[in-house]
Amino acid sequence: QVPLVESGGGLVQAGGSLGLSCAPSGRTFSRAAMAWFRQAPGKEREFVAAITWSQGGTIYADSVKGRFTISRDNTKNAVYLQMNRLKPEDTAIYYCAAGSGSSRSRDYDFWGQGTQVFVSS
Repeated sequence: QVPLVESGGGLVQAGGSLGLSCAPSGRTFSRAAMAWFRQAPGKEREFVAAITWSQGGTIYADSVKGRFTISRDNTKNAVYLQMNRLKPEDTAIYYCAAGSGSSRSRDYDFWGQGTQVFVSS
């Protein structure tokens, strides 16, 4: 069973907005930091944003800073990624993860299967 399930991906024009959601499946992550990563075709998985559990502190990749917003609802154990002013280079499969709150994928133990985001020019 996949521990995390993403939703909200799709096709959007450049300059548009899209919101992603992630919720646990079969277990809770109420004290874990949550993050979003993405992987474009032919590229390595890269960090997008992370949020801590307690204070809601956030960190962002430079490439999305000012355009993307990560948030979480601890009552629902859910994490969200609001993506604005999307660019074609944001096209990727977006993954939700639970772990330490760092920007390194190896610090996250639980992952979703991913949701595709395609930004047309």
